[in-house]
Amino acid sequence: MIRQLAFDLPSVEAMTREHFFVAPSNALALQAIEGWRDWPGRKQMIVGPEGSGKTHLAHVWAALSGAVILPATGLAGTDIASLSGRAVVVEDADRIGGGDRIGEAEAQLFHLHNLVTASGALLLTARTPPRDWGLALADLKSRMQATPIATLERPDDALLSAVLVKLFADRQVAVPPNLIPYLVSRMPRSIGAARGLVAALDARALAAGRPITRPLAGELLDLD
Repeated sequence: MIRQLAFDLPSVEAMTREHFFVAPSNALALQAIEGWRDWPGRKQMIVGPEGSGKTHLAHVWAALSGAVILPATGLAGTDIASLSGRAVVVEDADRIGGGDRIGEAEAQLFHLHNLVTASGALLLTARTPPRDWGLALADLKSRMQATPIATLERPDDALLSAVLVKLFADRQVAVPPNLIPYLVSRMPRSIGAARGLVAALDARALAAGRPITRPLAGELLDLD
């Protein structure tokens, strides 16, 4: 038997406003992003679980504002002064806290906050609100807790369906229409889970030399 080789080629996931599907779970967060010029204090925070669409919203805002996107865990090596007057996204801001002493990343975020909100704009994404970050720097904690928060809720069936269709399209994979409701009824309720499921189905189909169908999805889901 000749086994088809599966090449793990990266898919290109579209992160534009056009590809952001609006649902009750994310409508208020999108409204906050699109109204960025009116942010109180020139800052906004998007909070939601892993894979809920925070990064997609960050890219939508970057396209609107010309923002630079930075990971919070990389702030220690960032030239903060060069960002004066810029629009800046700090992704995964909740990942910098939790230590017993004030870390360089916390100090950098504090200085970035003060510099950017003076004449630019600041968007932060996080899985949890600032009270849960374990911040050691009191001045940073107070500024983060004073930042307006827009929350991403868990997606409903309509949003999960649209996301699955988009993820398959990003991989240029055609699937039968009956597959989408089948997956939605059986998968965990998160966009992150949708992303992982589509990747796993694509890899399994390539390895087996089969199209992605309900029977193939059933085989994969039965393994979980």
